[in-house]
Amino acid sequence: MLLAVDVGNTQTHLGAFAGEELVEHWRMQTRSGMTGDELGERIGGFFALSEMSLGDVESVVVSSVVPPLGSQYERMTERYLEAGCLTIGPGVKTGMPIRIENPLEVGADRLVNAIAAYERFGSACIVVDFGTGINVDAVSAEGEYLGGAIGPGLEISLTALIDRAARISRIELDEPASAIGRSSRAAIQSGFIFGFAGMIDGIVRRIEAELPSPRLIATGGLAQTIVPFTETIEEVDDLLTLTGLRLIHERHGA
Repeated sequence: MLLAVDVGNTQTHLGAFAGEELVEHWRMQTRSGMTGDELGERIGGFFALSEMSLGDVESVVVSSVVPPLGSQYERMTERYLEAGCLTIGPGVKTGMPIRIENPLEVGADRLVNAIAAYERFGSACIVVDFGTGINVDAVSAEGEYLGGAIGPGLEISLTALIDRAARISRIELDEPASAIGRSSRAAIQSGFIFGFAGMIDGIVRRIEAELPSPRLIATGGLAQTIVPFTETIEEVDDLLTLTGLRLIHERHGA
């Protein structure tokens, strides 16, 4: 069994694969100070709740945008599992050429998503990842990572607004009833839902002018909140990053 771990700034997504089949997956809050022992306890608990055994894990693959946690997953693997741990980073074989000025700048999560999307479509594609930040990544028809755009995510934008505006309190980002909000709550929902949808469409259309006829896919925790109001994104796959981790693990021969 392969344990794939996608460590984001806000959440960590874990998936257990038996071959190409995703048997189970879990989400937990990312805490940068967690030790390998704490990770072992938490992950072991997920396996137990799903009536699975952590001892069945033969390999671990980790993508982390929180540097301290990458080494802690390696320690957890070494101490509690009879398994190898592949951490995505420079030197790891991905099978995707990186066509940007400094390939070392590419976030592991962005590259993993690009690989999974190209594997799905086999043609030029754009991935929109709704996480702590919003990543928009482009892949050529030849399967080359071309770069993309990075913007603020919904949650951190809402938090910033609440922190700086004394009379605004936190709300749930639900579907707006109309573009013209007739209360502060409705106005915020309109501004965030329609505003972020418009931002994504604007970025995607500019990329489409440079990358002819790409396929579009979105992923990330808040994708389902925004994508229904976009005009460009074709589908949502919440498991895209985990799939990309499995693919890289296979290509690396780990």
